[in-house]
Amino acid sequence: MKLAFRNAYFSLSSRSLNPNPNLPLLPFLLRRVSDSVAPPSLRRLVMETPCSASMAVGESESHAPLSSPPLEKQFEGFCVQLDESGVLRERIRAVVMEIESTTRLMHAGLLLVHQARPSPEVLERPKAQIGVLKELYNRLAEILRECPAQYYRYHGDWRGETQTVVSLLAFMHWLETGNLLLHTEAQEKLGSLNYAVNNLDFGLDVEDYLIGICFMSSELPRFVVNQVTAGDYDCPRKVLKFMTELHAAFRMLNLRNDFLRKKFDGMKYDLRRVEEVYYDVKIRGLTANDDSTGDTTNQEQPQGLV
Repeated sequence: MKLAFRNAYFSLSSRSLNPNPNLPLLPFLLRRVSDSVAPPSLRRLVMETPCSASMAVGESESHAPLSSPPLEKQFEGFCVQLDESGVLRERIRAVVMEIESTTRLMHAGLLLVHQARPSPEVLERPKAQIGVLKELYNRLAEILRECPAQYYRYHGDWRGETQTVVSLLAFMHWLETGNLLLHTEAQEKLGSLNYAVNNLDFGLDVEDYLIGICFMSSELPRFVVNQVTAGDYDCPRKVLKFMTELHAAFRMLNLRNDFLRKKFDGMKYDLRRVEEVYYDVKIRGLTANDDSTGDTTNQEQPQGLV
């Protein structure tokens, strides 16, 4: 008996022990032992074991999981949607690149305002680009018309450029009127007001408008310094009045800890810089005293009494 098991062990260590890898090794080994020394009853038991093992292997192979047709159909639909979304995004980016190019031209023209040149001459070239921007935003709206209710899915592709556009439009509007460009006026200049009236899912986002106004306020301290250098000593007073009202209006908003809140915090430092310039001009007597009339009346009244 020991000799038989020893022979079976050395047979197991060889490569040719089990030519069929799907069958378990132990029943095959027992079969080799039973053929030599096992009694007939044990031999019948061992002979039945590989058959049951092979049947179990066959059953496990027959129940192997196959790919479900509904699952494949679902992912085929996903593939089509992603391809269509990629094509649509490329069309949007092509328009956004043209918007960015137009804003660079506008910004290059507005830089001349810091050289104390006349405002109508400076604003002539940037204002000519407003019609180009309006056409580009109309093209963008037509592209988004093909995917209704998907505005905020692709909104990030032109969000930064829109904020820059709003800042440039607001700066030009302030140079012309001295007032803030309203949200509806910005929409009208970009042509998106018509889509908002017609209940189409396209327009100027309020947060983009507010961030653009914050960008515009960062240009005012530099403008004030250059105007004072050119001899316009009344400019700090006008800018300070405008920025104080704008800062008070932003105080009404319940801002979170996001990008808009960071830009609003920067507005406070812009206001402080304008206040410093106004203080320097005021302390040196380079601007007219608003209370000069009241001071003269107060000084003349004691002389009359005397």
